[in-house]
Amino acid sequence: MDWIGFCYALCVSAGGIIGYAKAGSVTSLVAGLLFGLLAAGGAYLTSQNPRNVWLSLGTAGTLAVVMGLRFLNSWKFMPAGLMTLLSVLMLTKIIVGMLKPGPHKS
Repeated sequence: MDWIGFCYALCVSAGGIIGYAKAGSVTSLVAGLLFGLLAAGGAYLTSQNPRNVWLSLGTAGTLAVVMGLRFLNSWKFMPAGLMTLLSVLMLTKIIVGMLKPGPHKS
């Protein structure tokens, strides 16, 4: 099971819900739930096949870029900086996993 991926998906979803609760931002709610769902789907696919990382890679990569740009514009750690950090860590986990050699068939 890709527990790290599922935790990341939970953090993304929670961020959208918190953004809505604190600022009334429907955009944060929709984006958080959408990307949280995509991240959870990616974690599920990776759990089924450790080489099937493309949905997780695309989701974390998109969030890293979008939230990274928001962070660079505002220099506020919450929420953009935190989501950038979590997304970059998730990207690092995915890329390191891709570089590991798979089991050899004999």
